[in-house]
Amino acid sequence: MDKKYILALDQGTSSSRAIVFDHSGTIRSVAQKEFPQIFPKSGWVEHDPHQIWSSQAAVVAEAISEIGINGTNIAAIGITNQRETTIVWDRETEEPIYNAIVWQDRRTSDYIDQLKADGVTDMIRQKTGLIPDAYFSATKIKWILDNVPGAKKRAQAGKLMCGTVDTWLVWRLTRGEVHVTDVSNASRTMLFNIHTLDWDDDLLKMFDIPRSMLPQVKASSEVYGTTTTTIFAHKVPISGIAGDQQAALFGQLCVEPGAVKNTYGTGCFLLMNSGDKPILSQNRLLTTIGWKIGDKVTYALEGSIFVGGSVVQWLRDGLCCINCSGDVEKLAASVPDTGGVYFVPALTGLGAPYWDSHARGQISGISRGTTAAHIARAALEGIAYQTYDIVQAMVRDSNLPIANLKVDGGASRNNLLMQFQSDILDTQVLRPKITETTALGAAYLAGLAVGYWDNINEIKAQWQVDNVFVPSGDKTTVNDKLNGWHDAVRRVLSDYKPELKL
Repeated sequence: MDKKYILALDQGTSSSRAIVFDHSGTIRSVAQKEFPQIFPKSGWVEHDPHQIWSSQAAVVAEAISEIGINGTNIAAIGITNQRETTIVWDRETEEPIYNAIVWQDRRTSDYIDQLKADGVTDMIRQKTGLIPDAYFSATKIKWILDNVPGAKKRAQAGKLMCGTVDTWLVWRLTRGEVHVTDVSNASRTMLFNIHTLDWDDDLLKMFDIPRSMLPQVKASSEVYGTTTTTIFAHKVPISGIAGDQQAALFGQLCVEPGAVKNTYGTGCFLLMNSGDKPILSQNRLLTTIGWKIGDKVTYALEGSIFVGGSVVQWLRDGLCCINCSGDVEKLAASVPDTGGVYFVPALTGLGAPYWDSHARGQISGISRGTTAAHIARAALEGIAYQTYDIVQAMVRDSNLPIANLKVDGGASRNNLLMQFQSDILDTQVLRPKITETTALGAAYLAGLAVGYWDNINEIKAQWQVDNVFVPSGDKTTVNDKLNGWHDAVRRVLSDYKPELKL
């Protein structure tokens, strides 16, 4: 085992990475390569599928050569990917018929509005656990079939294939021998029935998508096939797949019901392990599949925050009150509190549990004494408040207590933010030593499938904490702060109608 490693492919929205892990879960090498973002029109976001593949192949070669290993040293490959991003390609030529349409793309928003008007929201939610939104894959596939000349006829004749980015990578790694996805990625398409664990015929008919286009849905941890590319001289098993946020949940070892993680990235993604049965949210969260290992399916509740770490980028680039993102903690810590300032960072609308795309950011409570430091501190607190709102919704939906919150992502390194998060939630916040939890989750899933690790208990022993943040705030003060936050949120909602007082 000492001479064998697990290779994780972490294919993200702006870059492709390859990370080599050893048997102790330690990172041995990392390679990363950015690829171009394509914006054909306002609200449209695309990637070139060939550049996704070439960038991923390049970092694989770099990562394994960095430590002087080859395919014989790799026990398995795990894949984690940007979710919902969709590719359609020709079955015979293997050429994409259009660029990948990225999860951020909003071109099908009008069609989604029509679906809602047609009264199908509840049906979609009951089958998929999702709410109708341009975010998910179904309307992206439909758009390509409706707008690329001849695509619909070719699809009906069985000549086209589709998939999310994990499917595309496996297809390329196996030179067209394997067309699969896993349950976690399938559950983000708005075509997959999370109860029957199969593509749903009613949804396929509604979106006019032939079943023949879709990949076979597998577990998140099993051998799907072996590599046949020239990257490796020997065949290497591909044995783990999970969407990026589900992979992070697994990488944080949130394997018990009620365990919660938050990834503090550009936005924030909170997922709770909800156990072996789906919980349909009554509080405007998404129900999704976390992973499937063997015959056991683990479900999750998910809440998305649109603006997390990107509010710090705005402080840097828009307000110009810091030179680099890392300066925000020092600036915010230079004042003892926000001085009554609240910053609702709805710069691109509000996500869960509000789902108001028309809301816009607001800074309130400004006085003559307000400084850039107060605004910086209020911006960080705004991230923590949004997290609080989603955690409370998860508790109400699941009736499960929150023992602690495990955190990862860039902003999780901000100690001031993490301490405030602990105070507001009144629970411990745990930051692990290895924060590359997305890639680690994919590695664990792949390694379990080939016996590199014997079981989940073995890998649970590897999780190590870097820092524990313990609640220290006065409860009365915390409640006052939360009341002020919720009042500030109400004022930015698009349906807010204050009484006119003269």
